[in-house]
Amino acid sequence: MDFLNYAFMQRALLAAVLVGITAPAVGIYLVQRRQALMGDGIGHVAMTGVGLGFLLNTSPVWMATAVSVLGAVLMELIRWYGRTRGDIALAMLFYGGMAGGVMFINLAPSGSNANLMTYLFGSLSTVSQSDVSAICLLAAFVVLVTVGLRRQLFAVSQDEEFARVTGLPVRALNLLTAITAAVTVTVAMRVVGLLLVSALMVVPVAAAQQLSRSFAATFAIAVAIGVSVTIGGTVTSYYQDVPPGATIVLLTIAGFVVLTVLAAPLARRRARAAAAARPAGDPAECAIPATRGAGDEVGV
Repeated sequence: MDFLNYAFMQRALLAAVLVGITAPAVGIYLVQRRQALMGDGIGHVAMTGVGLGFLLNTSPVWMATAVSVLGAVLMELIRWYGRTRGDIALAMLFYGGMAGGVMFINLAPSGSNANLMTYLFGSLSTVSQSDVSAICLLAAFVVLVTVGLRRQLFAVSQDEEFARVTGLPVRALNLLTAITAAVTVTVAMRVVGLLLVSALMVVPVAAAQQLSRSFAATFAIAVAIGVSVTIGGTVTSYYQDVPPGATIVLLTIAGFVVLTVLAAPLARRRARAAAAARPAGDPAECAIPATRGAGDEVGV
């Protein structure tokens, strides 16, 4: 535990915990909406914000937040109105974001490719106190939205038409989800990196779904996995001198594989229980569904 004696590791661990909470908390809604790669696209756009931060001599974290939020809003507008050419517009937005980041950071007097690499793949030693303060504020916003509006966001993620019929402001909630995802990307970029943050949004959720079909349980398990792998990856990075972002993502994938193997017997038991619950002699398609329990997907 000697790493706790160093201020930079204390800051890195605090940032890692916040990333482990926020990334899966947003990712569960993106997975439900089948937008698992949205975080990757926002990460590309956020690179322009990082480059502008260096060019204008302002905080790269706050500038990346502003640019990525704008990019997320544009992505939602393209999804609504883009139709057949929406994929082309999104591609230009993503690649333009990457190119803008590289260009701006090379034009900046204090910028270099080394600076950009720390944001692309994460770096423990470069997490400053100002970064931690910004991450804490942004993470508080993410938790407030994802937990406080979980029922509304879940409803929209599951079925937009049904949510609209029930009177929910679907477009406003979709925009809020996109903005929250953008904020999460900037929360995570100092630890995991812009190019790898999408994995931390998606893989813990996919791993949690191997164990539970309940939304509430999946949410809790995904966050627990996120916190575990970010702390484990940060500590491993310190002792083994390996990139923190890559270490965290590899641990997350390893956790997914392990949970998938362990969940196979659970899935077989569920199938046998469902078969036993059907009345004898009834074909499967005519059987009366069993009463939903705590492990079913509708729990919020």
